[in-house]
Amino acid sequence: MSWKETAAPVLTRMPTVSRPEGHVPFRRKLGWTAGVLVLYFFLTNVLIWGLQGTGEDAFGQFRTILAGGQGSILQLGIGPIVTASIVLQLLGGADLLGLDTNDPRDQAIYQGLQKVLVVVMVFLTGIPLVFLGNFLPANSQLAASLGIPVWGMSWIIFAQIAVGGILILFMDEVISKWGVGSGIGLFIVAGVSQALIGGFLAWEGLAGSNPGFFATWFGIITGQVNTGPLTQASGLEFLVFGQGQLLALLTTLLIFGIVVYAESVRVEIPLSHSQVRGARGRFPVKLIYASVLPMILVRALQANIQFLGRILASQLGDGMPAWLGVYQTTETGLQPTAGLFYYFAPIYSPQQWIPALSTQPLDILARIAVDLTFMVVGGAIFAIFWVETTGMGPEATAQQIQRSGMQIPGFRKSPGVMEKVLERYIPQVTVIGGALVGLLAVAANMLGTIGTVSGTGLLLTVSITYKLYEEIAEEQLMEMHPMMRQMFSSGD
Repeated sequence: MSWKETAAPVLTRMPTVSRPEGHVPFRRKLGWTAGVLVLYFFLTNVLIWGLQGTGEDAFGQFRTILAGGQGSILQLGIGPIVTASIVLQLLGGADLLGLDTNDPRDQAIYQGLQKVLVVVMVFLTGIPLVFLGNFLPANSQLAASLGIPVWGMSWIIFAQIAVGGILILFMDEVISKWGVGSGIGLFIVAGVSQALIGGFLAWEGLAGSNPGFFATWFGIITGQVNTGPLTQASGLEFLVFGQGQLLALLTTLLIFGIVVYAESVRVEIPLSHSQVRGARGRFPVKLIYASVLPMILVRALQANIQFLGRILASQLGDGMPAWLGVYQTTETGLQPTAGLFYYFAPIYSPQQWIPALSTQPLDILARIAVDLTFMVVGGAIFAIFWVETTGMGPEATAQQIQRSGMQIPGFRKSPGVMEKVLERYIPQVTVIGGALVGLLAVAANMLGTIGTVSGTGLLLTVSITYKLYEEIAEEQLMEMHPMMRQMFSSGD
């Protein structure tokens, strides 16, 4: 008996959001999407009860990618979902699952397995956050007033973030089935957009260390902010790399332009309808064919590696082998300064590498090389896995085009022939696009962006927003021409 037959009775009965039986009007989709986003923002402001302060963010700079909110019920963000996806991608890529995603029963088993893995990841991530490393310390005074031990209060904290981890799973499922776009993508866009707007408009921080861009320049113009002599290197450094954030502004604008341009680069394969004479179309194979979602998997893998390093450093202290990692306590918590975990830590701003380039050039170059290799190779590999497991590969795409009644002019009407034509483009473009996104993510991180947003987070946000715009335009087109919806959904 295979594992599918053994696990099917449990996996197929996992709680799930039912699919709509018919067509969901576009306005209703927007309503579901807006409602879930409002709930997401609300939950990120619901603080964990029984927590001593806000704790230390274990994910640090990865927070913009993993979404959620530090010290809130959505502490874990989309981390468990993404980590479960990584495991499924690797198992599916190695063909260890033996599931046919075109079979409805296997689809139900796959979705049930994903939910089980998400719950497992909630425990594997949440328990170390609460009980190790002092990331979410329990309020001992509150525990004493309730007459329970501190470890009992810790379990209450864990229960809250576990509920948040399960909630965000079903919120993602609601958007995927009843809304517009992907829940994971929208949560990233929501968090990054909030931080980006704050980076531009924050005003109260003028006297602090992180004022907004406009507040800073208002202070420079009015003389409230001292830039130093602009004829000296220190003054120019203040404007370009420091509080003036001119390089960050330039990088932010460049990311917008480059991503929009890359999304528009495509190879278009002509199509014609086999029954409706004169009906023609094109199948676009975009440069970023696998989208930027595989990059979330790569960065989440890095986040888990860094999280493991901080857990080990907090538990082992000075007993941690130097080759594995040397950590120092900073304003943002434990940070690696040497060892393996140091080289696997991404660079997030010019301040992290430009000053050290003159004193530690080999260390900085090695760290950049490791991050670049990890992102480029990882981006290409996960892009391939993503295309194959989401039905975007040549074989699955050929069958979808065939079921819609379309064919490639000049070729025999056969899925096998169409698959061979698609194989000329899809695999190569997938690898190139995945590697290109990885390269852009590293470059954006190194140059820095406005606000506390990482370059990777902004890159993901722009691309996800662009694809969301395309999906909204397609939905509106389908609403105006129902016959097109019937033709293109015939294979669903």
